[in-house]
Amino acid sequence: MKNTVRIGILYSTTGPYAEIGRDARDGADFAIEEIRALHGNAIEPVTIDPHADIAAYLEGARAMLRDHGCRHIIGTITSLARKEVIPLVEKHDGLLWYMCPYEGFEANDNVIYTGGCPNQHLLPLFSYLIPRFGRRPYLVGANYVWGWEMNRLARELIEEAGGEVLGERYLPLEETAVERIVLDIERQRPSFILNNFIGPSSYAFLAAIRALGARNPAFLPENCPVVSCDLQEGELPHIGLGVATGQLSAAAYFDTLETPENAAFKARVSAKFGIERRISCVFASAYASVKLCTDAIMAAGTDEPVAVARQLSAAPLPTVLGPIVINPDTRHAALPFHLGRINDEGGFDIIASQPAIPADPYLTGRRTRKPVQLRIVS
Repeated sequence: MKNTVRIGILYSTTGPYAEIGRDARDGADFAIEEIRALHGNAIEPVTIDPHADIAAYLEGARAMLRDHGCRHIIGTITSLARKEVIPLVEKHDGLLWYMCPYEGFEANDNVIYTGGCPNQHLLPLFSYLIPRFGRRPYLVGANYVWGWEMNRLARELIEEAGGEVLGERYLPLEETAVERIVLDIERQRPSFILNNFIGPSSYAFLAAIRALGARNPAFLPENCPVVSCDLQEGELPHIGLGVATGQLSAAAYFDTLETPENAAFKARVSAKFGIERRISCVFASAYASVKLCTDAIMAAGTDEPVAVARQLSAAPLPTVLGPIVINPDTRHAALPFHLGRINDEGGFDIIASQPAIPADPYLTGRRTRKPVQLRIVS
């Protein structure tokens, strides 16, 4: 292996999903710091911030692959950015490490997916919600592929369950005028609300639902929860402490996960960032992606993508998320499911969990799948 291997770090820390991007960047940087403390300059990061601009994502990825000699890029947040960058990664025979939950229906030999797909977040989420709250949801989402596809799958799940979607509304990224949508929700009186908004849209929506619940108890979280698959700990202060208390989010990791590995991880993060820092799923997943990438490069003795991918599927790999297995055919990680309820302290209380679920990005086993067996905590 070369004395120093360059890897790209490509996250936006400004724009509509800035909080998610900053958490991901911090997680990746923290992993690199730990690796370099153990192995010297074995890894050299090439960090570019595209500031949520698609053209800058492309130029950044091109510079990493063509000019800096990177074979691996840890990065992108949105599916739009991921899909735009993939052809460049293919052209240069690299690997993109994507660690955000996404809408599925994709598998690429040049991508390692360490973020969940729908059978790892949306399906177990609905298995929890429908028996407890009913089959008449209202769907909201960002007006791009994440919102469209997640809500399409939600419609299919509700139809299969014999229910009815009462409304479906979209907003552009960063749009915060949610009043008309909230009025329609009040009129329709759904069983629950699936929230696929991003960033400021989501924060404004959750604040408006809080106000709705204050004047109409039917919309309090215990009666009609707002549920998300992409809401992170780092975003809760921007909503306001107490504003979203009781609402639900699904993730492969929460800061409150009670395992010895997470306790040790949190202690190291606290030593670096301070005891007030809460660790989000994207922080933990970006950290895990850098560690998996680096460990596989070192084990293979090369950063050549085929050799690295072979190492990833050889055996379960320890991570802060738990042991991870990368499927050699789909390049997706098997991931646990956790359902968190927002508390008054700006974190999530885990109320249901399921051990690592093998990824099924195209939902090929959906018709024959066994019922989800969730461990209910509270």
